[in-house]
Amino acid sequence: MEKIQQILDTIDTLTILELSDLVKALEEKYGVSAAPVAVAAAPGAAAAPAEEEKTEFDVELTAFAEDKKLKVIKEIKDLCGLSLGEAKDLVVNAPKMIKTAVSKEEAEQIKKQVEEAGGTVTIK
Repeated sequence: MEKIQQILDTIDTLTILELSDLVKALEEKYGVSAAPVAVAAAPGAAAAPAEEEKTEFDVELTAFAEDKKLKVIKEIKDLCGLSLGEAKDLVVNAPKMIKTAVSKEEAEQIKKQVEEAGGTVTIK
């Protein structure tokens, strides 16, 4: 079980793109599929309503590398159009929302930029 936990901990550090590549590699190497399996509903059971695909995402700064704090502050300042003081307050008081109700593409771009600067970001 410890090996599995170590693998899961490593997976938690991957970006969305790296995770996608991992899934593809697992599918190719082991002949498995990450696609959901359809399960037949019990006779007479009402079908569950289909969930709407999420179109708006929130981007949260969850942490930052202490030695990269200044780079993260500058990146947040530029991304959000904040003053240097406002950006510093946001970073120092993480976890804090960076942006809310943005497209998936914009959320992933923000995450990439902040992580390159030394921050840790969660897309919700």
